[in-house]
Amino acid sequence: MLIRTATMEDLDAITLAEAESFPLAEAATRAEFAERLTHYRDHFWLMFDRDRLIAFVDGFVTDEPDLTDEMYAKAELHNEAGRWQMIFGVVTVPDYRQHGYAGQLLRQAIQTAKEQGRAGLVLTCKDYLVNYYSKFGFVSEGVTKKSTHGGEVWNQMRLTF
Repeated sequence: MLIRTATMEDLDAITLAEAESFPLAEAATRAEFAERLTHYRDHFWLMFDRDRLIAFVDGFVTDEPDLTDEMYAKAELHNEAGRWQMIFGVVTVPDYRQHGYAGQLLRQAIQTAKEQGRAGLVLTCKDYLVNYYSKFGFVSEGVTKKSTHGGEVWNQMRLTF
C-alpha cells in the first residue's frame, strides 16, 4: 500500500471514494473537494492499492479550537500556521474496510500534526465511533452544538499533544 498526500489529479478518485462511503447529505461534493485541494492538498493523506484509492483522511488547519459546519464549506479558512489540525473525513471504500487502513492514515495525520508543532487534532463523529477514535488518543467532549452537518448529531473529539 502506498501512502501519500494529494494532488489535483486525485480529485475524481477522492470524490468517488467519498460518495461510496457517506450518505449523500454528509458527502462532500466534487466542487468542495476541488476547493479543499486548492487550499490544503498537503492535509489529505491518501492510501492506494496499486492505482486504486482505497482510503483517505482530510482536514484543514486553523487556530479555532472547535470544528464547525462553516469549515467544511469554506476551504479558504485554512491557516497553515494554525494550532489545530481538523479532520473532516476518515474514508475507506467498502471493499477495503476492516483491515486497519483508515487507522494507518489517521496515525499518519497524527504524526504529521506532531511534526508540524500543532496543539493537536479535532474531529467529530457519531456515537458508535467514539470508542474507535478513543483508541488513537482522542477524548470525547460530548455532543457539539457547532456542527449539525448532514442533519446529524456529532460528538466532538480532541487529541491534545
